[in-house]
Parts: sequence; C-alpha cells; structure tokens
Amino acid sequence: MKKSIMKPELAQENGENYENRIPMRLWAEDDLPSQKLLLKGNGSLSDAELLSIIIGTGVSGENSLDIAKKMLSICGNSLCEFWKFGVSDLQKIKGIGEKRAVKISAMFALARRRNESEVILKDKITSSRDAFEIFKSLMGDLPFEEFWVLMLNKANRVLKKVKISEGGISGTVVDPKKIFQICLEQHASSIILGHNHPSGNIQPSEADNKITRKIKDCGVLLDMAVLDHIIIGDDRYYSFADDGTL
Repeated sequence: MKKSIMKPELAQENGENYENRIPMRLWAEDDLPSQKLLLKGNGSLSDAELLSIIIGTGVSGENSLDIAKKMLSICGNSLCEFWKFGVSDLQKIKGIGEKRAVKISAMFALARRRNESEVILKDKITSSRDAFEIFKSLMGDLPFEEFWVLMLNKANRVLKKVKISEGGISGTVVDPKKIFQICLEQHASSIILGHNHPSGNIQPSEADNKITRKIKDCGVLLDMAVLDHIIIGDDRYYSFADDGTL
C-alpha cells in the first residue's frame, strides 16, 4: 500500500513552511530530493537539495534539507566558499558529525579530481587563460595556499605539472632551487608559475612580486624563461605577463 502523503497546500496554515512543519517521511514522494532526482534528473535540484541527499538523515528538530540550507548559508550560499570547508569546519555545524564530515570532504576531493581530469591540456599554452584553467583545476577551491609550476617545452607544450609547496591561509614558502632542479630533470625550456589566494583577492602581494622577480632572475641565468605567474582567486585570476609586471 502506498503511504499517505501530504502536499504543501495542506501545511501552509499560519504562514509556516511546508518542509519545516512536516517530517520528511510524510512529504509527497515527488518532493523528496532523492525521488525528485530520479524523476526529473539532478538538474532539477537546488544546491541544498543535492547536499541533503549526501547528508542523508536529519537530527532532532532538523531534517537533512534544513541542515544543508544552514551549511550553505554559513558561506553565503557560495559553492566556491563551501568547497573550502575542511573536516573540522564541517563538524562545527549541528547535525554534521565526523562520519558525515568525512563523507562530504570525500565528495569535495572527487569533484576536484573530476575537474582536473576534465582540463584538456592544449598542444600549446597560448594565453594566460589556458594556464589559469589548469591551475584552477588543481587548487581553485583550496582553503590554503599552494604553489605550482607548469613546465613547458620549446613549443609551449606542457611537460609536467608540479606542486612546489603548500602552506596556510596567508602564504606558502617557495624555494627556487627546488623549482629549477625539477625543471632541469624534465628538460623544460620555460615555466609558468601559479598559486592561489584563498581569500579570493587576486592582487599580488609584495611577497608575490619578490618571489616572481627572484625566480625570473634565476631563470635568466639558466636560460629558462618564466613566461607568466598566475594568481587565482575563486573564478578570477591575475596574470603578471598580461599586466606587464613580469
């Protein structure tokens, strides 16, 4: 026998929200996020509804959709900001224990790897945008800084992507000797530097300017051109080459 269901119009007395008044188990079948996905596809679900499916069940006084909405509201409903949450950050939210935090963190990692695998490395890097797309797939949503280098051959084809260092929210230590040691091993002809600013601010700091000049000077001595340095912040980027400051 099909279970009894309650539609929104039966639960909107006194101006209260349908989802908040009625337990999820009593929702109309086509209103449940999981069933909605099956019936209409994942494109029909909001970010909160998709997240509620991953969360699973709710806790006392809050269903999984309530928890999902609260999680997203904390980061201003920005998925870019939400993707920066670590396991410890997630556990601070009511209803998210260690197991759920680990599950969501694993989802973040899979999404990041999918993005990386989707980046098609062109035969040649022809613009700062090409380099940005690669760097974004590697570190675009990280809550801490990382410094990467693209190593290119004479035709500007990518030979290797290498993470040089990682650090905290405000910076990371970069050793030029490590960069050029790897470059020489790969027989690279030129390189493109890249790092992220978790704050979203893409303007270079004085430290960014200093390390860029230092690496460029080292490259001159080794006859290995530094073509650009890309700073990424969310979906934006700054290019030293485009700005004429390299």
